[in-house]
Amino acid sequence: MAPSSVVVTMENTKNISLVEVNDLDSPAFRDKNKAANPKRFTKVLLLKAQRTLGCIPKTFASVKKRIALSDEEPKYRGKLYRFIRAFLAISVVALCIEIFAYFNKWELNLVNPWEVQSILQWTFMAWISFRADYIAPSLSKLTTFCIVLFLIQSVDRLVLCLGCFWMKFRKIKPIINEDASDLEDGSYCPMVLVQIPMCNEKEVFAQSIGAVCQLDWPKDRFLVQVLDDSDDEVLQQMIKNECLSWKEKGVNIIYRHRFIRTGYKAGNLKSAMTCDYVQDYEFVAIFDADFQPNPDFLKLTVPHFKGKPDVALVQARWTFVNQDENLLTRLQNINLCFHFEVEQQVNGHYLNFFGFNGTAGVWRIKALEESGGWLERTTVEDMDIAVRAHLYGWKFIYVNDVRALCELPESYEAYKKQQHRWHSGPMQLFRLCLPTILTSKISVWKKANMIFLFFLLRKLVLPFYSFTLFCIILPLTMFIPEAQLPAWVICYVPIVMSILNILPAPKSFPFLMPYLLFENTMSVTKFNAMVSGLFQLGSAYEWVVTKKTGRSSESDLLAFAEEESKKMNEEKISRRLSESGLELYGKLKEHEQEIPKKKKANKIYRKELALAFLLLTAAARSLLSAQGIHFYYLLFQGLTFLIVGLDLIGEQVS
Repeated sequence: MAPSSVVVTMENTKNISLVEVNDLDSPAFRDKNKAANPKRFTKVLLLKAQRTLGCIPKTFASVKKRIALSDEEPKYRGKLYRFIRAFLAISVVALCIEIFAYFNKWELNLVNPWEVQSILQWTFMAWISFRADYIAPSLSKLTTFCIVLFLIQSVDRLVLCLGCFWMKFRKIKPIINEDASDLEDGSYCPMVLVQIPMCNEKEVFAQSIGAVCQLDWPKDRFLVQVLDDSDDEVLQQMIKNECLSWKEKGVNIIYRHRFIRTGYKAGNLKSAMTCDYVQDYEFVAIFDADFQPNPDFLKLTVPHFKGKPDVALVQARWTFVNQDENLLTRLQNINLCFHFEVEQQVNGHYLNFFGFNGTAGVWRIKALEESGGWLERTTVEDMDIAVRAHLYGWKFIYVNDVRALCELPESYEAYKKQQHRWHSGPMQLFRLCLPTILTSKISVWKKANMIFLFFLLRKLVLPFYSFTLFCIILPLTMFIPEAQLPAWVICYVPIVMSILNILPAPKSFPFLMPYLLFENTMSVTKFNAMVSGLFQLGSAYEWVVTKKTGRSSESDLLAFAEEESKKMNEEKISRRLSESGLELYGKLKEHEQEIPKKKKANKIYRKELALAFLLLTAAARSLLSAQGIHFYYLLFQGLTFLIVGLDLIGEQVS
């Protein structure tokens, strides 16, 4: 039988038992397909349409149920939310009027006002004239201003990428002046203080202490300070017990607890640096409670100080144990890879300055003291000390090849609170540092870089134009068509910039479009944080410890290992603790037995939901003017806001 043959078997064998068609393009076969395919195609379409329509009520029901069972944010009722809600209400009314005018075929801009009969028509015509003469010019000026900021920021990002490419091409890396063999023979092993600030870090304290205590450095040349700000007495005892365990193994480790927790992390570090024994140490390495440095961390970072008395900081890169855990962590990984691979590497090489990341870095203690030490005036104490050290003439080194393992926030709630602090703090610091920067003795170029690039362009301009351009101006232009937003601003340039952002994480290319949409969605949080920090609003001083899950490797801990660890910990507590400690241990057991496990709570975010409906309303309006790119962008961006507003991205927290 020929390869192109078709065999048809019929049940009625008296008429036809077997039909063999060798020519698929024969007229008989083609005519039969014409008769059969449209009917089948129509049935398939109707079936799919029926299924789709059947899913809509279920979707709305699930959304309604989710909102009803949700835990509302207690602080959502701010000015920004009220503005978005008012904008949404006006947009819905305008959409209804536009749809009514569209179906009545009102082309009132071509009609003489004296020929208009209806009051409604006259009102609509007056609105068209008013928006064209008064609203559109102002909106066009604001649009042009935001586009200029957008282009300047895009040029800055492009220059950073070119600088990174040049460093890769020329294989430029920080070098150690002296022979590295000094470390092997022990001739260069300065005294190093290792600090682990923590606060209620129940999930991660053991693994972080364990990783730091296993650093490959002479035991008599480094000291570990566990700086505990926990307010849970049972947890305090557990952390203290972990420190005692490592002390028995020969590690120089000290447990410190503050009774008065002021200044958050900055106050904790400041308190630790006042100890008398600190003067015996030359360098201090800082690790947050979820960081797990490799044993050779100090051997790869401390030698960069040798022969360079003007170097204050050696910063290492972060890597993440849970970057592939969910969509939220994948998108965070894209951002942070660009931050480390491009921003910090380029700024470290060409400017000898970048913002300290707060952890996984080694400081020269002399530089900390000369720069004024840790201050409690902002929520970004790491950026604060970095700026002050740079103004005093100290230099920074970034080593991209040295990496410390840590954890990304897996829930949107934790990520949102983290981003709020990261974007409100720099604006607080900018207000405080601007006079000092202007009067400092550094060069004009360094002053310009710090003011316009480090603070304004990357900390203020980026959230401002992202929110204003894509969440406010674009929906407005749908209802005020006299002020148009070019397609290259909406589509082409953002896609190019997203591709540049994603280059340091090439495995994330399939998530290009989700990344672009999610970054625009986060603009509302970043814009709100930027404004609160700039104008010293109450939320600017919020400090919430980022929720951790306690992942200690690329794969999760095995259940067996976890059970063994718990048993060992219980044995240690039973063996070592005093009567008061035993009472605390009993309280812990009672606490675990009496309190039932909380179910995961639903969260809704009203700003994001309001913006979702606003963008979807504008998308419906764009259909009337047949604007393809604008419609698809507004549709998908609105759906992204809806997903985030209903907390359907990342893991939920209980």
